[in-house]
Amino acid sequence: MDPKAKRTALRGITYGLYIIGTKDNEGVNGFAGNFLTQTSFEPPLVAIAVKEGTRSQKQIAESGVFSVNILESGQKDMVTAFFKSLQPEGNKLAGYEFYTAETGCPIFKDALSFFECKVVDKVEKGDHYIYVGEVINAGVHREGDPLTMKETGFYYGG
Repeated sequence: MDPKAKRTALRGITYGLYIIGTKDNEGVNGFAGNFLTQTSFEPPLVAIAVKEGTRSQKQIAESGVFSVNILESGQKDMVTAFFKSLQPEGNKLAGYEFYTAETGCPIFKDALSFFECKVVDKVEKGDHYIYVGEVINAGVHREGDPLTMKETGFYYGG
């Protein structure tokens, strides 16, 4: 396979950019995620791919829960702040205020909306592990257009 053609073709897949909230017994974390899709209406299911071996992947594996925060178009600075591992400072991560609900994972006040998931299945293949989560809670802070990878000029994939 031509590596350049593979990269170009796979980068044609469209993605949003989200802050994924995680937790374990040591605390909470958040990371910028884009490999996310809804997979079922009933029950409401999503699938997310998380880089194997990262703190967040280990937290999801241990806790069995995660949150997804839908960012607004123009929130490139916010998502960029979550490209690295973070330590909470009170109820803030990377300077962004969060609260918790059913799962205990961070829900960011600056996000358009959120949903919380309980892991119901997983696939541990490749360099990203796939977690299937059942949506157990959701909320809307405000309406707006969601942030997309294309808008930011970032590439992750290929």
